Amino acid sequence: MLRYHPLLVALHWLMALLILVALAAGGLVLANMPDDSPDKVAGLGGHMIFGMAIGVLLVLRFVTRLRSAHPPRAAAGNVMLDRIGVWTHWAFYELIAGMVLTGLAMAFGAGLFPIVYGGAAETVPPGLQDLPQRAAHGLIATALVALIVLHLAAALWHQFVRKDGLLRRMWFGKRSAGEPAE
Repeated sequence: MLRYHPLLVALHWLMALLILVALAAGGLVLANMPDDSPDKVAGLGGHMIFGMAIGVLLVLRFVTRLRSAHPPRAAAGNVMLDRIGVWTHWAFYELIAGMVLTGLAMAFGAGLFPIVYGGAAETVPPGLQDLPQRAAHGLIATALVALIVLHLAAALWHQFVRKDGLLRRMWFGKRSAGEPAE
């Protein structure tokens, strides 16, 4: 069984967890919290830390992906589905990078760093929701959620319909004897 590099596996699952938490915190908690709530400042602090951590992990994952041996692309039995699989994996990198960059742009544009981490204010500045960076952040979040749903559906389809063992490739375990350790 050809498997992904253990660092890629760890990064995949760690990033998946962090991204799900960040999306839930941003879309379900922070978006529904009034801007004048002091709790929003604390929530933004955690959300921003998660976002920056995701950004660092994304760069590490991308570099590791380019530098490590990995299994051949999964085949779905259909050329178009195979292409969609490749596109969606690259789209993950692009959308996650877009989330991080628009989040940073929003934080800098609204002056959130001194507010959230320096105690410069007890509430977020008015008009945060009206920033174009905020709109882009929300649109990218929606696209990322849709891509996650597609990714999960494809993984479950491979696991339970095709029964091709695809999920084992992105889990920990012994790599093939002929496969380079790096």
